[in-house]
Amino acid sequence: MINIIVLATNNKNKVKELKELLRDSPVEIKCVADYGPLPEVVEDGETFEENAYKKAHHYARILGLPCLADDSGLVVEALDGRPGVHSARYAGENATDFEKCDKLLKEMLGKNNRKACFECVLSLATPGGPALTWEGSCEGVITEERHGESGFGYDPVFYYPEFGKTFAEVSMEEKNRVSHRGRALHEFAAEFDNVLIWLGHRLLEQKPQKPDHKQFENKDWSDEMG
Repeated sequence: MINIIVLATNNKNKVKELKELLRDSPVEIKCVADYGPLPEVVEDGETFEENAYKKAHHYARILGLPCLADDSGLVVEALDGRPGVHSARYAGENATDFEKCDKLLKEMLGKNNRKACFECVLSLATPGGPALTWEGSCEGVITEERHGESGFGYDPVFYYPEFGKTFAEVSMEEKNRVSHRGRALHEFAAEFDNVLIWLGHRLLEQKPQKPDHKQFENKDWSDEMG
């Protein structure tokens, strides 16, 4: 029986969101912060899937527990997919959300094609390596200026046509219903019963075999004991 799944984040809101989705499950959801300081993973993959898997397997291997990680970002058509996997570091390693949006708006000056898509990949990895993935996406348009005060990241410049507003102009609950990450998480939650079966099989396969004690029968230990 799987008792714990670790979420590879220190973000309490992400943990709360997953716990709510799995509220009827007997599995306890923890995050890496519950286990004290751990070595960080280098997210140098070329795709969202690579980075999500790297994080999930990194912490699963360290903790010896199944681990769920996500990687996401904003893909803009007119910028050949930028900022993409570099969304968090698009304007520099320690750039603020304001600076990220500012750089994006400057790069988009004069662009007629303003189509964009938020993309997310979830990866659930076992300590031994095997993993499952889920994807979610949300299409929208890059605005010409910021709108709204809620949300984070690129939300103030991401206009979602069905709302007629940017993500920063709606509540977090409204956003999560349609967001790339929300969609991926809901797919994960919808398949959770089958996920637990898969995890049970994978963890059993990876469990070290018990030693065969027959190999010790009738063995003369006198030479090795000195």
